Amino acid sequence: MRIAVLGGDGFVGWPTTLHLSNLGHDVAVVDNLSRRWIDAELGVQSLTPMDSIQERLRTWKEVSGRTLAFEHMDVACEYERLKAWLCDWRPEAVVHLAEQRAAPYSMKSDRHKTYTVSNNVNATHNLLNALVASGTDAHVVHIGTMGVYGYSTVGASIPEGYLNVEIALDDGGKVAREILHPTDAGSIYHMTKCLDQLLFAFYAKNDGLRITDLHQGIVWGTHTTQTRRHEQLVNRFDYDGDYGTVLNRFLIQAALDHPLTVHGTGGQMRAFIHIQDSVRCTEIALANAPATGERTKIFNQVTEVHRVRDLAALVSRLTGVEVAFLPNPRKEAPENELSVRRDQFVGLGLEPTTLKDGLLTELVDVARKFVHRVDRTRIPSRSAWTREIAPSLVTNVEHDGPLRRRNGSAS
Repeated sequence: MRIAVLGGDGFVGWPTTLHLSNLGHDVAVVDNLSRRWIDAELGVQSLTPMDSIQERLRTWKEVSGRTLAFEHMDVACEYERLKAWLCDWRPEAVVHLAEQRAAPYSMKSDRHKTYTVSNNVNATHNLLNALVASGTDAHVVHIGTMGVYGYSTVGASIPEGYLNVEIALDDGGKVAREILHPTDAGSIYHMTKCLDQLLFAFYAKNDGLRITDLHQGIVWGTHTTQTRRHEQLVNRFDYDGDYGTVLNRFLIQAALDHPLTVHGTGGQMRAFIHIQDSVRCTEIALANAPATGERTKIFNQVTEVHRVRDLAALVSRLTGVEVAFLPNPRKEAPENELSVRRDQFVGLGLEPTTLKDGLLTELVDVARKFVHRVDRTRIPSRSAWTREIAPSLVTNVEHDGPLRRRNGSAS
């Protein structure tokens, strides 16, 4: 199959690219390399030392014998060029990851909000529009987020994309309908993924595009089978307050013997998936495309659900590092429950990697191995969701005064 991976140089995009190439597909990476210049903007680099995209492609050819095409293009801004490229390369599938992926980064300032909306929404619409205009019958697999559902507690498991409802009729009767699950974005980033859903629904209905939307949990882990094949194929590892996900930050703090910083009560429930499972889910989705005219197929791409303070306790027990509590920069409920349906991927054969099985390997092989590259000043989260929250943030966790500590029994 000819597959284009938009955003193929990124955290999920790079291992996805290698995984699909290793399966024998003809893969092209399309990327504007924006994640690399955001590193420069933020003044922080990946914990793992990354080569240029050109060197990555050369190394993959050397170890696998397979060639990856590369197109340096901004799909959010270069619509005509994207359309021409689709006409020329004619992919049979497009994996869409060409979106700014960090909620804290999207909330840093008005400029970052504007950039995230412009980049993410335009990238999605340009792709769909260009596929129709170019007559390219390609299955679109979009990497979305569980955050479209929000994190409010309703006492019911979150279904996979669609919700059965009953509508009261004017004559007193009722009619059953299945609708997109109501969205409840918690950040500008999550809001753009909610808008993606509406674009997918329209283009599937109006133009018969075949689309699969993967509502993915927080991705943890660094290596996949392919990235382990050569040190120059290593995936990126973000630990900073803007791009570092909660587990990555805990692992780096543990490697530094620094208190594990939990924001707020730590009562937030979050969904997780290992990077190896993420690329496997994309493979499964590509092999199970919806038919032309079918509505958008939606999978919940999740393998585990954990409460943040319980996750901190797990890392604390593993390493002996204390847990510390800081003000929460996000505008969210201090506690929530999260139950997620994930029947489809399990039914299609996914065998998940669990935190229990893989956490120690990640700590030893990545966090401790590259800990000398850490800039401690970049670990704290400084992006406040509102102006009212900003003054309460602790901006330097090197000082113990503001921290409320617990030992490894945090729960």
